[in-house]
Amino acid sequence: MLKADDYRLLSGAQRAAILMMALGEDHCTRLFSMMQEDEIKEISSAMSQLGSVRAEVVERLCVDYVEHIGGAGNLVGSYESTERLLQKTLPRDRASQIMEEIRGPAGRTMWDKLGNVSEAVLANYLKNEYPQTVAVVLSKVRADHAARVLTLLPDSFAMEVVMRMLRMESVQKDVLDGVEKTLRAEFMSNLARSARRDAHEMMAEIFNNLDRAAETRFLAALEERNREAAERIKSLMFTFDDLARLTAPAAQTLLRAIERDKLPIALKGASELVRDLFFRNLSERAAKMLRDDIEALGPVRLRDVDEAQAGIVLLAKDLAAQGEIEISEGKDDELVY
Repeated sequence: MLKADDYRLLSGAQRAAILMMALGEDHCTRLFSMMQEDEIKEISSAMSQLGSVRAEVVERLCVDYVEHIGGAGNLVGSYESTERLLQKTLPRDRASQIMEEIRGPAGRTMWDKLGNVSEAVLANYLKNEYPQTVAVVLSKVRADHAARVLTLLPDSFAMEVVMRMLRMESVQKDVLDGVEKTLRAEFMSNLARSARRDAHEMMAEIFNNLDRAAETRFLAALEERNREAAERIKSLMFTFDDLARLTAPAAQTLLRAIERDKLPIALKGASELVRDLFFRNLSERAAKMLRDDIEALGPVRLRDVDEAQAGIVLLAKDLAAQGEIEISEGKDDELVY
Protein backbone atom coordinates (compact mmCIF):
# COMPACT_ATOMS: atom_id res chain seq x y z
CA MET A 1 0.00 0.00 0.00
CA LEU A 2 1.31 3.46 -0.93
CA LYS A 3 1.60 5.94 1.93
CA ALA A 4 0.93 9.66 1.76
CA ASP A 5 4.67 10.35 2.08
CA ASP A 6 5.43 8.21 -0.99
CA TYR A 7 3.58 10.33 -3.53
CA ARG A 8 6.68 12.33 -4.55
CA LEU A 9 8.44 9.08 -5.50
CA LEU A 10 5.73 8.01 -7.93
CA SER A 11 6.61 7.84 -11.61
CA GLY A 12 4.73 9.88 -14.18
CA ALA A 13 2.83 6.80 -15.33
CA GLN A 14 1.82 5.97 -11.75
CA ARG A 15 0.63 9.53 -11.12
CA ALA A 16 -1.39 9.47 -14.35
CA ALA A 17 -2.84 6.08 -13.44
CA ILE A 18 -4.00 7.27 -9.99
CA LEU A 19 -5.52 10.50 -11.32
CA MET A 20 -7.37 8.65 -14.09
CA MET A 21 -8.73 6.07 -11.67
CA ALA A 22 -9.90 8.88 -9.38
CA LEU A 23 -11.89 10.39 -12.25
CA GLY A 24 -13.86 7.17 -12.72
CA GLU A 25 -14.34 4.64 -15.53
CA ASP A 26 -16.21 6.88 -17.98
CA HIS A 27 -13.61 9.65 -17.97
CA CYS A 28 -10.77 7.14 -17.83
CA THR A 29 -12.10 5.45 -20.98
CA ARG A 30 -12.37 8.78 -22.80
CA LEU A 31 -8.79 9.66 -21.86
CA PHE A 32 -7.48 6.28 -23.06
CA SER A 33 -9.23 6.83 -26.40
CA MET A 34 -7.09 9.95 -26.95
CA MET A 35 -3.76 8.23 -26.25
CA GLN A 36 -1.24 6.36 -28.35
CA GLU A 37 -0.96 2.60 -27.89
CA ASP A 38 2.39 2.81 -26.08
CA GLU A 39 0.97 5.39 -23.65
CA ILE A 40 -2.05 3.17 -22.94
CA LYS A 41 0.23 0.20 -22.26
CA GLU A 42 2.49 2.18 -19.92
CA ILE A 43 -0.36 3.67 -17.88
CA SER A 44 -2.47 0.50 -17.78
CA SER A 45 0.62 -1.45 -16.66
CA ALA A 46 1.11 1.07 -13.85
CA MET A 47 -2.57 0.76 -12.90
CA SER A 48 -2.40 -2.99 -12.65
CA GLN A 49 0.54 -2.81 -10.23
CA LEU A 50 -0.63 0.03 -7.98
CA GLY A 51 -2.32 -2.10 -5.38
CA SER A 52 -4.22 -0.21 -2.69
CA VAL A 53 -3.69 3.56 -2.79
CA ARG A 54 -4.61 5.55 0.30
CA ALA A 55 -7.03 8.46 -0.01
CA GLU A 56 -4.32 10.82 1.26
CA VAL A 57 -2.10 9.97 -1.71
CA VAL A 58 -4.91 10.59 -4.19
CA GLU A 59 -5.74 13.88 -2.51
CA ARG A 60 -2.12 15.06 -2.51
CA LEU A 61 -1.74 14.25 -6.21
CA CYS A 62 -4.97 16.02 -7.16
CA VAL A 63 -4.11 19.08 -5.09
CA ASP A 64 -0.62 19.18 -6.61
CA TYR A 65 -2.17 18.95 -10.07
CA VAL A 66 -4.58 21.82 -9.34
CA GLU A 67 -1.77 23.98 -7.97
CA HIS A 68 0.46 23.16 -10.92
CA ILE A 69 -2.24 24.12 -13.43
CA GLY A 70 -3.25 27.20 -11.46
CA GLY A 71 0.33 28.38 -11.07
CA ALA A 72 1.25 27.92 -14.70
CA GLY A 73 0.09 31.43 -15.61
CA ASN A 74 -0.82 32.36 -19.15
CA LEU A 75 0.16 29.92 -21.87
CA VAL A 76 1.03 31.06 -25.37
CA GLY A 77 0.80 28.48 -28.12
CA SER A 78 2.36 29.25 -31.49
CA TYR A 79 3.57 27.44 -34.59
CA GLU A 80 7.16 27.95 -33.45
CA SER A 81 6.71 26.54 -29.92
CA THR A 82 4.70 23.60 -31.25
CA GLU A 83 7.37 22.82 -33.84
CA ARG A 84 10.11 22.89 -31.16
CA LEU A 85 8.16 20.42 -29.02
CA LEU A 86 7.55 18.09 -31.96
CA GLN A 87 11.21 18.12 -32.97
CA LYS A 88 12.20 17.03 -29.45
CA THR A 89 10.01 13.92 -29.64
CA LEU A 90 9.84 13.05 -33.36
CA PRO A 91 12.28 12.75 -36.27
CA ARG A 92 12.81 16.13 -37.95
CA ASP A 93 11.17 15.11 -41.23
CA ARG A 94 8.07 13.78 -39.44
CA ALA A 95 7.82 16.94 -37.32
CA SER A 96 8.09 19.09 -40.46
CA GLN A 97 5.38 17.02 -42.16
CA ILE A 98 2.98 17.47 -39.21
CA MET A 99 3.63 21.22 -39.08
CA GLU A 100 2.99 21.49 -42.81
CA GLU A 101 -0.35 19.73 -42.33
CA ILE A 102 -1.23 22.03 -39.40
CA ARG A 103 -0.36 25.21 -41.26
CA GLY A 104 -2.02 23.99 -44.42
CA PRO A 105 -1.75 25.65 -47.84
CA ALA A 106 -2.89 29.25 -48.20
CA GLY A 107 -6.65 29.65 -48.37
CA ARG A 108 -7.56 26.35 -46.70
CA THR A 109 -6.87 26.05 -42.98
CA MET A 110 -7.60 29.70 -42.20
CA TRP A 111 -10.96 29.70 -43.93
CA ASP A 112 -11.97 26.48 -42.22
CA LYS A 113 -11.16 28.09 -38.89
CA LEU A 114 -13.11 31.23 -39.74
CA GLY A 115 -16.13 29.07 -40.50
CA ASN A 116 -16.14 27.98 -36.86
CA VAL A 117 -15.92 31.50 -35.44
CA SER A 118 -19.12 33.01 -34.08
CA GLU A 119 -20.70 35.29 -36.69
CA ALA A 120 -21.08 38.03 -34.05
CA VAL A 121 -17.34 37.94 -33.24
CA LEU A 122 -16.38 37.85 -36.92
CA ALA A 123 -18.75 40.69 -37.83
CA ASN A 124 -17.43 42.83 -34.98
CA TYR A 125 -13.91 42.45 -36.37
CA LEU A 126 -14.80 42.88 -40.07
CA LYS A 127 -16.83 46.07 -39.59
CA ASN A 128 -13.52 47.92 -39.05
CA GLU A 129 -11.92 46.53 -42.22
CA TYR A 130 -12.08 47.81 -45.81
CA PRO A 131 -15.20 46.64 -47.71
CA GLN A 132 -12.98 44.94 -50.29
CA THR A 133 -11.24 42.92 -47.56
CA VAL A 134 -14.59 41.89 -46.08
CA ALA A 135 -15.79 40.90 -49.56
CA VAL A 136 -12.77 38.60 -49.96
CA VAL A 137 -13.34 37.02 -46.53
CA LEU A 138 -17.07 36.43 -47.06
CA SER A 139 -16.40 34.93 -50.47
CA LYS A 140 -14.19 32.29 -48.86
CA VAL A 141 -16.45 31.09 -46.02
CA ARG A 142 -19.65 29.06 -46.26
CA ALA A 143 -22.63 30.89 -47.75
CA ASP A 144 -24.82 30.43 -44.66
CA HIS A 145 -22.06 31.77 -42.39
CA ALA A 146 -21.43 34.71 -44.72
CA ALA A 147 -25.14 35.53 -44.72
CA ARG A 148 -25.32 35.68 -40.93
CA VAL A 149 -22.21 37.86 -40.76
CA LEU A 150 -23.60 40.18 -43.43
CA THR A 151 -26.81 40.79 -41.49
CA LEU A 152 -24.81 41.88 -38.44
CA LEU A 153 -22.81 44.55 -40.32
CA PRO A 154 -24.10 48.15 -40.51
CA ASP A 155 -26.55 48.37 -43.45
CA SER A 156 -24.61 50.91 -45.53
CA PHE A 157 -21.33 49.06 -44.96
CA ALA A 158 -22.96 45.71 -45.78
CA MET A 159 -24.20 47.10 -49.12
CA GLU A 160 -20.68 48.29 -49.96
CA VAL A 161 -19.48 44.74 -49.31
CA VAL A 162 -22.27 43.25 -51.44
CA MET A 163 -21.42 45.56 -54.37
CA ARG A 164 -17.76 44.58 -54.22
CA MET A 165 -18.63 40.90 -54.05
CA LEU A 166 -20.79 41.32 -57.17
CA ARG A 167 -17.95 42.98 -59.07
CA MET A 168 -15.27 40.65 -57.72
CA GLU A 169 -13.70 38.20 -60.11
CA SER A 170 -11.02 35.67 -59.17
CA VAL A 171 -8.91 36.92 -56.30
CA GLN A 172 -5.20 37.13 -57.03
CA LYS A 173 -3.06 34.80 -54.94
CA ASP A 174 -0.94 37.60 -53.45
CA VAL A 175 -4.09 39.45 -52.35
CA LEU A 176 -5.50 36.28 -50.79
CA ASP A 177 -2.19 35.57 -49.06
CA GLY A 178 -2.13 39.10 -47.66
CA VAL A 179 -5.68 38.86 -46.29
CA GLU A 180 -4.93 35.45 -44.76
CA LYS A 181 -1.70 36.73 -43.19
CA THR A 182 -3.53 39.68 -41.63
CA LEU A 183 -6.30 37.46 -40.29
CA ARG A 184 -3.84 35.03 -38.76
CA ALA A 185 -1.66 37.74 -37.22
CA GLU A 186 -4.39 40.05 -35.92
CA PHE A 187 -7.70 38.26 -35.63
CA MET A 188 -7.06 34.55 -34.98
CA SER A 189 -4.17 35.18 -32.56
CA ASN A 190 -6.29 37.60 -30.50
CA LEU A 191 -9.23 35.20 -30.63
CA ALA A 192 -7.07 32.32 -29.39
CA ARG A 193 -5.80 34.41 -26.47
CA SER A 194 -9.28 35.55 -25.48
CA ALA A 195 -10.70 32.04 -25.77
CA ARG A 196 -7.99 30.40 -23.63
CA ARG A 197 -9.58 28.54 -20.77
CA ASP A 198 -8.96 29.64 -17.23
CA ALA A 199 -7.28 26.88 -15.21
CA HIS A 200 -9.78 27.28 -12.38
CA GLU A 201 -12.70 26.89 -14.81
CA MET A 202 -11.19 23.66 -16.10
CA MET A 203 -10.73 22.31 -12.60
CA ALA A 204 -14.28 23.33 -11.64
CA GLU A 205 -15.54 21.25 -14.56
CA ILE A 206 -13.43 18.28 -13.45
CA PHE A 207 -14.62 18.63 -9.85
CA ASN A 208 -18.22 18.75 -11.10
CA ASN A 209 -17.69 15.26 -12.48
CA LEU A 210 -16.36 13.76 -9.26
CA ASP A 211 -18.66 11.89 -6.92
CA ARG A 212 -19.77 13.76 -3.81
CA ALA A 213 -17.30 12.08 -1.44
CA ALA A 214 -14.29 12.65 -3.71
CA GLU A 215 -15.32 16.25 -4.39
CA THR A 216 -15.57 16.97 -0.66
CA ARG A 217 -12.17 15.38 0.05
CA PHE A 218 -10.36 17.23 -2.72
CA LEU A 219 -11.87 20.61 -1.91
CA ALA A 220 -11.10 20.18 1.78
CA ALA A 221 -7.49 19.23 1.00
CA LEU A 222 -7.14 22.11 -1.47
CA GLU A 223 -8.50 24.58 1.10
CA GLU A 224 -5.65 23.60 3.44
CA ARG A 225 -3.06 24.15 0.70
CA ASN A 226 -4.55 27.09 -1.21
CA ARG A 227 -7.79 28.54 0.15
CA GLU A 228 -8.02 31.17 -2.59
CA ALA A 229 -7.86 28.56 -5.35
CA ALA A 230 -10.44 26.40 -3.56
CA GLU A 231 -12.87 29.31 -3.19
CA ARG A 232 -12.41 30.25 -6.84
CA ILE A 233 -13.15 26.71 -7.98
CA LYS A 234 -16.20 26.43 -5.73
CA SER A 235 -17.58 29.70 -7.12
CA LEU A 236 -17.26 28.33 -10.66
CA MET A 237 -18.77 24.93 -10.00
CA PHE A 238 -22.38 24.36 -11.02
CA THR A 239 -23.99 21.78 -8.76
CA PHE A 240 -27.39 20.16 -8.47
CA ASP A 241 -28.31 22.61 -5.68
CA ASP A 242 -27.66 25.49 -8.11
CA LEU A 243 -30.69 24.35 -10.12
CA ALA A 244 -32.77 26.16 -7.48
CA ARG A 245 -31.79 29.40 -9.27
CA LEU A 246 -33.57 28.39 -12.50
CA THR A 247 -36.54 30.45 -13.62
CA ALA A 248 -39.91 28.74 -13.99
CA PRO A 249 -39.70 28.53 -17.83
CA ALA A 250 -36.16 27.11 -17.61
CA ALA A 251 -37.21 24.54 -14.98
CA GLN A 252 -40.15 23.46 -17.14
CA THR A 253 -37.89 23.05 -20.18
CA LEU A 254 -35.48 20.99 -18.11
CA LEU A 255 -38.31 18.84 -16.72
CA ARG A 256 -39.42 17.94 -20.25
CA ALA A 257 -35.91 16.77 -21.10
CA ILE A 258 -35.20 14.65 -17.97
CA GLU A 259 -35.71 10.90 -18.20
CA ARG A 260 -38.74 9.98 -16.09
CA ASP A 261 -36.94 7.39 -13.94
CA LYS A 262 -33.96 9.64 -13.13
CA LEU A 263 -35.74 12.53 -11.40
CA PRO A 264 -37.09 10.62 -8.34
CA ILE A 265 -33.60 9.20 -7.64
CA ALA A 266 -31.97 12.63 -8.01
CA LEU A 267 -34.51 14.28 -5.74
CA LYS A 268 -34.16 11.55 -3.10
CA GLY A 269 -31.03 13.29 -1.84
CA ALA A 270 -31.88 16.85 -2.87
CA SER A 271 -32.36 19.93 -0.72
CA GLU A 272 -35.85 21.28 -0.08
CA LEU A 273 -35.10 24.27 -2.32
CA VAL A 274 -34.38 22.07 -5.33
CA ARG A 275 -37.30 19.75 -4.61
CA ASP A 276 -39.61 22.73 -4.38
CA LEU A 277 -38.34 24.03 -7.74
CA PHE A 278 -39.45 20.86 -9.51
CA PHE A 279 -42.68 20.38 -7.57
CA ARG A 280 -43.96 23.90 -8.19
CA ASN A 281 -43.28 23.63 -11.93
CA LEU A 282 -45.38 20.49 -12.29
CA SER A 283 -49.12 20.18 -12.31
CA GLU A 284 -50.66 19.23 -8.97
CA ARG A 285 -51.29 15.71 -10.19
CA ALA A 286 -47.77 15.28 -11.64
CA ALA A 287 -46.19 16.68 -8.45
CA LYS A 288 -48.14 14.19 -6.34
CA MET A 289 -47.02 11.32 -8.59
CA LEU A 290 -43.42 12.44 -8.27
CA ARG A 291 -43.67 12.58 -4.46
CA ASP A 292 -45.14 9.07 -4.49
CA ASP A 293 -42.32 7.83 -6.75
CA ILE A 294 -39.70 9.28 -4.39
CA GLU A 295 -41.37 7.71 -1.35
CA ALA A 296 -41.67 4.34 -3.10
CA LEU A 297 -37.93 4.18 -3.78
CA GLY A 298 -36.98 3.43 -0.20
CA PRO A 299 -33.24 3.59 0.63
CA VAL A 300 -31.10 4.54 -2.39
CA ARG A 301 -27.33 4.23 -2.74
CA LEU A 302 -25.56 7.59 -2.56
CA ARG A 303 -23.66 6.69 -5.74
CA ASP A 304 -26.93 6.29 -7.65
CA VAL A 305 -28.18 9.65 -6.35
CA ASP A 306 -24.92 11.34 -7.36
CA GLU A 307 -25.07 9.82 -10.86
CA ALA A 308 -28.67 10.89 -11.38
CA GLN A 309 -27.98 14.43 -10.16
CA ALA A 310 -24.81 14.71 -12.28
CA GLY A 311 -26.78 13.61 -15.35
CA ILE A 312 -29.42 16.29 -14.77
CA VAL A 313 -26.76 18.98 -14.21
CA LEU A 314 -25.07 17.95 -17.46
CA LEU A 315 -28.42 18.08 -19.24
CA ALA A 316 -29.05 21.59 -17.86
CA LYS A 317 -25.63 22.72 -19.12
CA ASP A 318 -26.32 21.25 -22.58
CA LEU A 319 -29.67 23.06 -22.76
CA ALA A 320 -27.96 26.30 -21.71
CA ALA A 321 -25.28 25.83 -24.37
CA GLN A 322 -28.03 25.40 -26.98
CA GLY A 323 -29.72 28.58 -25.78
CA GLU A 324 -32.87 26.78 -24.63
CA ILE A 325 -32.50 27.79 -20.98
CA GLU A 326 -30.47 30.37 -19.07
CA ILE A 327 -28.40 29.51 -16.03
CA SER A 328 -27.73 32.49 -13.77
CA GLU A 329 -24.19 32.90 -12.52
CA GLY A 330 -25.07 33.81 -8.93
CA LYS A 331 -26.98 36.10 -6.61
CA ASP A 332 -26.31 39.15 -8.77
CA ASP A 333 -28.38 37.56 -11.53
CA GLU A 334 -31.46 36.94 -9.42
CA LEU A 335 -34.64 38.62 -10.55
CA VAL A 336 -36.47 41.30 -8.57
CA TYR A 337 -40.27 41.32 -8.70
